[in-house]
Amino acid sequence: MSTLVSRTRERAVETLSLDATPTRNALSAALVDALSGALADCAEDPGVRAVVLTHTGTTFCAGADLRDPPHPDALVSLLRQIVELPRPVVARVTGHVRAGGLGLLAACDITAAATTATFAFTEVRIGVAPAVISLPVMPRADPRALARYYLTGERFGPAEAVRLGLLTATADDVDEALAPVLDGLRRSSPQALAETKRLLTARVLETFDRDAAALTALSARLFSSPEAREGMTAFLERRDAAWVV
Repeated sequence: MSTLVSRTRERAVETLSLDATPTRNALSAALVDALSGALADCAEDPGVRAVVLTHTGTTFCAGADLRDPPHPDALVSLLRQIVELPRPVVARVTGHVRAGGLGLLAACDITAAATTATFAFTEVRIGVAPAVISLPVMPRADPRALARYYLTGERFGPAEAVRLGLLTATADDVDEALAPVLDGLRRSSPQALAETKRLLTARVLETFDRDAAALTALSARLFSSPEAREGMTAFLERRDAAWVV
């Protein structure tokens, strides 16, 4: 078992914690592979009624690891795996969420964050677009409100994330907010949960079927572009990119 994803279980709820704090839980190839493996185990284990996806440290996920990014196909597969998992997946966030981390949130069925959490689609600031993560984000988020944050990369808070449709709830005590949710899942039939989730995710999966190939190609093209190289270098060097005016 990889230490990049730690696992605990309590009363049939499996908690998967992103545990790569030195990189702020950025989505490296290794972390994507570790999380995919843990989710596959949960899908096959009849003792798992639901999955909680959470994190160590002050950041839920900083987006793609620019030093060791996953292949776009691997990220598509991970997001689809969360959407298709025959168990409800609940995101528990007490820290910051950036770029690809918002893709993880959107793929989950129920999402809750502490009032101190912050969010941003930062892709445009490094010369790329939120391409692959749009597969779960766009079917679930308000398009007019989403346009502002996709185009500007601005930070926004959890109340705004609820308004956009990216969060189910926000609370000072996220565990207190999730307690009735997890209690409800524990009281529900495994068969009923799987089939109800299938109903809820049908439109999201239609988007994957229709758009995954095109958005994967777009992501690969943008990440290999000169502007992206400048944007990523500027980010790593903690300076403004050349196009900032």
